[in-house]
Amino acid sequence: MRSRCRTTRDHDEIREWVTSHDGVPARVRDIPSVGRSGMLRIDFAQRNGHVDLEHISWDEWFRSFEHAELALVYEAEKSGACTFAKVVPAPDF
Repeated sequence: MRSRCRTTRDHDEIREWVTSHDGVPARVRDIPSVGRSGMLRIDFAQRNGHVDLEHISWDEWFRSFEHAELALVYEAEKSGACTFAKVVPAPDF
């Protein structure tokens, strides 16, 4: 069965979907060797084991989200055990 993904910039839709899937707003901690500190992520119930993630408030997450003109692609209809969401550059709708 194929999953159906959706792309959105709507803050309420994002917050509702993320919290309903046990996710929390996060960003990648400063990593000098990577050179891309502050990359936004969603941490799903800390299942990913990514020690370089720092949980942040929704207000801070959305400020960065808007400043960088991003969108969230998420799995609207789940097809398996994994939860999928990715922060991407906003498309021209």
